[in-house]
Amino acid sequence: MTDKNVIQAWREKVTLCLIILLMMILMGFFTFGLQPLLCRESKNSVYLNWKDDKGEIVTHDSSVLINGIWYSYNYVNAVVKNQTNKELGVSYKTVDISNLFRTCTDNKCKDVCKGIIDEGTLNDCSITPAKFSEKAFNGKCISRSTLKGGRQYAKVSFSWKDIEDNYSGKTRLTVYNGHVMNITSILANNTLSKMFNSKTLNVLERGAGRDISLDVSMYPDARKQMDCLLERYTVGVVDTKTPSCYLANTIMIIFLVAILGVVLTRFFMALIFSWFIADKLTVAKHSMYGGKEADPLEYEVSIRGNGDIYVICLVTCYSEGKEGLQTTLNSLASTTYNDKKKLIFVIADGEVVGVGNDISTPEIARRMIYEDPALGEAQPKSYLAVATGEKQHNMAKVYAGTYQIKDHTVPIIIVGKCGTPAESNSPKPGNRGKRDSQIILMNFLSRVLYDDRMTPLDYELFTKIHHVTGVTPDNFEIVMMVDADTKVLPDSLSYMVNAMRNDTEIMGLCGETRIANKTTSWVTCIQVFEYYISHHLSKAFESVFGGVTCLPGCFCMYRIKAPKMNEPNKCIPILVNVDIVEEYSENIVDTLHKKNLLLLGEDRFLSTLMLNTFPRRKMVFIPQARCKTIVPDRFNVLLSQRRRWINSTIHNLMELVLVKDLCGTFCFSMQFVVGLELFGTVVLPAAICFTIYLLGVIIIKGEAPIIPILMLIAILGLPGVLILLTSRKLVYVLWMLIYLLALPIWNLVLPLYAFWHFDDFSWGETRKVNSSGGSYESSESTETKKFDVTTIPLKKWEEYEVEERKKKAALLRNTNLMINPLTPLNILAARDTDSIAESTLSGKSGKSGKSGKSGKSNKNKKKKGAKSPTIPLSSNVSDTSFSNTSSPNKYISQLPPMNIKTNQKIIILPPQTQQQFQQQQQQQQQLGQFKQNFMNNNKKSNGN
Repeated sequence: MTDKNVIQAWREKVTLCLIILLMMILMGFFTFGLQPLLCRESKNSVYLNWKDDKGEIVTHDSSVLINGIWYSYNYVNAVVKNQTNKELGVSYKTVDISNLFRTCTDNKCKDVCKGIIDEGTLNDCSITPAKFSEKAFNGKCISRSTLKGGRQYAKVSFSWKDIEDNYSGKTRLTVYNGHVMNITSILANNTLSKMFNSKTLNVLERGAGRDISLDVSMYPDARKQMDCLLERYTVGVVDTKTPSCYLANTIMIIFLVAILGVVLTRFFMALIFSWFIADKLTVAKHSMYGGKEADPLEYEVSIRGNGDIYVICLVTCYSEGKEGLQTTLNSLASTTYNDKKKLIFVIADGEVVGVGNDISTPEIARRMIYEDPALGEAQPKSYLAVATGEKQHNMAKVYAGTYQIKDHTVPIIIVGKCGTPAESNSPKPGNRGKRDSQIILMNFLSRVLYDDRMTPLDYELFTKIHHVTGVTPDNFEIVMMVDADTKVLPDSLSYMVNAMRNDTEIMGLCGETRIANKTTSWVTCIQVFEYYISHHLSKAFESVFGGVTCLPGCFCMYRIKAPKMNEPNKCIPILVNVDIVEEYSENIVDTLHKKNLLLLGEDRFLSTLMLNTFPRRKMVFIPQARCKTIVPDRFNVLLSQRRRWINSTIHNLMELVLVKDLCGTFCFSMQFVVGLELFGTVVLPAAICFTIYLLGVIIIKGEAPIIPILMLIAILGLPGVLILLTSRKLVYVLWMLIYLLALPIWNLVLPLYAFWHFDDFSWGETRKVNSSGGSYESSESTETKKFDVTTIPLKKWEEYEVEERKKKAALLRNTNLMINPLTPLNILAARDTDSIAESTLSGKSGKSGKSGKSGKSNKNKKKKGAKSPTIPLSSNVSDTSFSNTSSPNKYISQLPPMNIKTNQKIIILPPQTQQQFQQQQQQQQQLGQFKQNFMNNNKKSNGN
């Protein structure tokens, strides 16, 4: 590692890994170490089922009780055999054998009971077995010092309820200074009771079942005899907890309530969303069309009526083949949404030839469409790319036409990034990454909406979008983003648009992504439930609060602009907001955090930017909208994919947790949920290790800690309940079991691999091409030569338009036809959007790569009254529509669009004063008169 950037990235990776390790240790401490640390006095005390059927004090199997301490039976038996040459019978298990042991057994020490209890009773060390059929054990007294090296399981701990309940029972208990004494034999044996002071005996009789410490303190004679009572009759201690122990329990309960609260809240909120909210999001408001109520999914909407939403379907591709790309385009074109309200927008990231392909991806896409010959040959146009150094200058070609499948004809734009002439010999000319592809569209729409200066590529897009759709790009309000391997189900687009139409506060949404190759291999099988639960639990819960933290780039939708409240003629930029576009197009990526955000997780980062910029607006999940995608079927591909996803998730959550204006407050806020999700993501390896340890303890020892068990049941079991209550598809329960078996892979192998590869920014096995090198996202630019961005021309739309008209005016002058260069030149041509595909079918376009049928057969298929894309200059075209029709749109139409509903021509004029408008009308009338005179002169000359 000699490169400074590589060294810096490695250092940042190690730092992050150490922080994650610290968080895992912290989790383990709170799970296993907090309570033993703060409850030192009680960690060796346990509640004991100390009563047998007769109410006698007994201990657990394989143990004996000696002065309130629980000892191993085998160890005590060995001590007894060593001291007395006798063994305890097995019937002494679970018995209190305290009488066999003394603190002092010789004359070298003073017995505290000497002088109180007579010598015969004092030296009697016999014990009674549990089975009365056996003889009592008689032997010499054994010193308690012999037990110091033995195994003490725990102290016997009595609750106050146990002590009070035995006041009237066979066993009589009392408490002195926290020690529990069994005073049954003293009260029942008259001989023994006479050995104690009358005041002591009186205190014991009145103190059964309660604490006698205060009573004893009032009688000095009784205090002298209490040491003897403690020596002979102690059976345990009172279960008392220190303040630190209460603190530990309180902390554990708080954590339990917080975690279970979030888990249960997510579960119930997901249910509420599925049962009550999801359907309301997509139910379109019924509209009257043609005098009858229309189907909200299929009706053709009017220009200004309900549902007048133009949609861009953005498809970003890199190295995909014909089959995958065609599947995506077919699914988009076949959606039930109005074909004339949607535009398919394909961006191919460089002249890249994917594995298994013979031609580049842009050429594959180009051969699938019907190009409009009226637009001529596409030429490379410059734009400012998301890159560093000379890579900032990139060029792209724009192909425009229609995409046809069955009875659907949809306008389509293909942007093929081809690179500058200087990189024509490079392995992948024009490749700048997926984020750059998205920025091409976002920058273009932002400049259109703000009427800002455009690059040559922007103007080319404007012109060709207007040509194939009949409307200017500022009419588009929504952009749907899909990957080139995604198949969108037919009604998905309509459901998503309905949700956008019903609630203008929704700025982004996503549908459900399902797996198309579920049973291809074990790798695909373990992903089925993970995909399902990530949508129907996580995203459904987040949708209740309008804060879905990640809209998958393979299938999502964003609002380009939103109408301003109470001002319907004004709009608020959303996706094309300057702050979002500027930050998303950041090309200085110099830290590990930025690289994980912008190079690996651009889709999630875009969602983060949206929530950060508009925290009060909504991001939701639409379960009715569905798509299918191909997931990795080999483990090395899955490993590469999840490395990118996990790392980008962590870094995006780090950004999102700092957003203070998200819905809710404190623990009941999305910010708290995001923080908890961030913590849960980084401690996944520790969590699965603790789970395996817990299961081992349950299986081997038979012990079941309540709190961890409850958490385990809630986390692993509730998703299964959710399946039964929502989808009611039992097959997903089977997929859940397969997923649970693969938990060590999901929670241990994949996260650890991802953490250690924080500094790996490649796309790995998921993007293979025939040429050498990875995709641009994975490369860290070593470009040192600076690029002068001013070399790329930036002009207002009006400037480009004037230049274009002057060129056309010069061309017309060569034909001896005078024309005002400020007048729209399209008055000499009329067009119909539907005729583009028809003209290409007649064999006029050689760019589609397909042979067309004869012009005669296609001519019969044309609609009645349909016109060809271009009309000869000598055609007699009426100009009345240009003078009688106007629009508040700020862009002047270069080609006269057709009203999709009425098939009438529309002229789109800029906002001008009345005087300027009248001057333009006069110029048009003069031009019309000039044309008429010119034609009359031609007729006369022909007649002569």
